[in-house]
Amino acid sequence: MSVNRLLRVGSVAVASLGVLALSACGSDPEPSGSSSPSTGSSSTGAECPQGTLNAEGSSAQKNAIEEVISKYNETCDKVTVNYNATGSGAGIKQFNASQVDFAGSDSALKTESKDGGEPEAAQAAKRCANNPALNLPMVIGPVAIAYNLDGVQKLVLDGATAAKIFQGDIKTWNDPAIAKLNAGVTLPSAPISVFFRSDESGTTENFTKYLKAAGGGAWKGEPAKKWTGTGAGKEKSAGVAEGVKSTKNAITYVEWSYAVDNKLGVAQIDNGSGTPVELTAESAGKALAAAKPAGTGSDLALKLDYATKEAGAYPIILVTYEIACSKGLPAEKTALVKSFLTYFAGKDGQGALTELNYAPLPEEIRTKVDAAIQTIS
Repeated sequence: MSVNRLLRVGSVAVASLGVLALSACGSDPEPSGSSSPSTGSSSTGAECPQGTLNAEGSSAQKNAIEEVISKYNETCDKVTVNYNATGSGAGIKQFNASQVDFAGSDSALKTESKDGGEPEAAQAAKRCANNPALNLPMVIGPVAIAYNLDGVQKLVLDGATAAKIFQGDIKTWNDPAIAKLNAGVTLPSAPISVFFRSDESGTTENFTKYLKAAGGGAWKGEPAKKWTGTGAGKEKSAGVAEGVKSTKNAITYVEWSYAVDNKLGVAQIDNGSGTPVELTAESAGKALAAAKPAGTGSDLALKLDYATKEAGAYPIILVTYEIACSKGLPAEKTALVKSFLTYFAGKDGQGALTELNYAPLPEEIRTKVDAAIQTIS
């Protein structure tokens, strides 16, 4: 991967967050695997399985999961893990069609349908031989508002201004609303070029949830995986990041590591607390601390507070879930899924993320994720 990208002090701050409201989910089995597998053994203590594991989905977690696969294979070298970063929507569809063994999604499975069709969770249960599919939070990926603007080292935006930019109501960089948030900064009169994800994306859904919650009514659409604002579409996180990198006066929303990899500017967010918040592991962790449990039992879906006004909290975050069957896969696939996800949720798996501009799971969540994985059978 690229240069050392995350201050370790930030990751420590995230990992040491106080007990989250997730503890309201009740007691769980004792976690079995908090470290990486020893040679020839998985992190559950059993022999490493052998075979091929196929997964698909979130491009926001691409860098994270590829690094974890590499680390996992240092011990379990007879397991091939293939991950195709096609986007959250595509990953869920492939999982529900039994084409992959687990999926990565930047939003939990929908339990209700807005178009009259069968909800994602119900489709997933059918795929899992009439057993529930689990939403396992695994990767914390802050979403950056990334820009390419000559001479502007620091840019501040708030929810309403961001919503108007991405809605197409603010069209130039020197608009009075942007200028008011950036006193003393020379802003060009150039038109704003907006890039958005053209594929169905959990990143889009999380970002539009922020625009809806914090935009003060400026965002007219409903949060969804499909973009409804203005701009030019590009596929996947890499596509929008490259679009902004190659286009002066451009802006997009993209997972943090892609903004850093492409050396893009990252806007600070005025969340209403009085001081603009820079995107760091610590500031993203403060926003995650406000998460509430949305699932029950071993389903660990979270409800994020995108309109938080807590001082120092960066509000635009997403959690990538690994979507896996609680039961219903063939025994050999179950062993592969359980082995790999146990490593991913372990301290070594999460520790591999700290240099990739992802924040590791706070320990209170990590132990619950590990315990939920051990219920897979």
